[in-house]
Amino acid sequence: MTKLSVNINKIATLRNARGGNMPDLLKTAADIESFGGQGITIHPRPDERHIRYQDARNLKNLVTTEYNIEGNPVEKFIALVLEVLPTQVTLVPDAVDAITSNAGWDTIKNKGFLKEVIQTFKDAGIRTSIFVDAEASMIEGAAETGTDRIELYTESYAEEFAKGNHSQAVQPFTEAAKIAHQCGLGVNAGHDLSLDNIKYFKENVPHLLEVSIGHALICESLYLGLENVVNMYLNKLK
Repeated sequence: MTKLSVNINKIATLRNARGGNMPDLLKTAADIESFGGQGITIHPRPDERHIRYQDARNLKNLVTTEYNIEGNPVEKFIALVLEVLPTQVTLVPDAVDAITSNAGWDTIKNKGFLKEVIQTFKDAGIRTSIFVDAEASMIEGAAETGTDRIELYTESYAEEFAKGNHSQAVQPFTEAAKIAHQCGLGVNAGHDLSLDNIKYFKENVPHLLEVSIGHALICESLYLGLENVVNMYLNKLK
């Protein structure tokens, strides 16, 4: 079975919008695990607009499944990861002002830098993954950095799938996963995966170890859970 790691950034966004501690990020993470989630993912950014660096520290003592920290390996991020020592670190080439991840690494141009950072994390016993597009050259370049895994950036899959081009949407990812496996890399995936498109992706992408899903999962939880909560309020008000 492919593992599900739930990205809880959106829970932190909601908390920060109002101040205080509602919703409770730590309780949400614990609940996700109790519901069967097999990992917790966070993506702290330098401005801490959703996940705060202290959240990363607090979650370390709570997460009992796999703990994945994503981010651009700037000095502050590297220091945080080495302090927290998560199960996995996923390197993402985010610009400081990026709203969300929007590109994979150029693993050829940045090979020297990535190789150095990855070795630092591996020396600390942390599994490493590089966020990449579904391109053979980028995957082969990733293998040369010494990383343990890649995470396939799946926005293009989600967009094409939504247009009804299912086989066309998944084909590059099927090939990318095969190339990664041949290179000795584990395969993760994430970005815009949802209840609508995840089953087809899983069925057609071999060697898929883990998916990281946040935005869609939280939105779907609102849609699918609203009826229950509204009726709970109505029952209280009878």
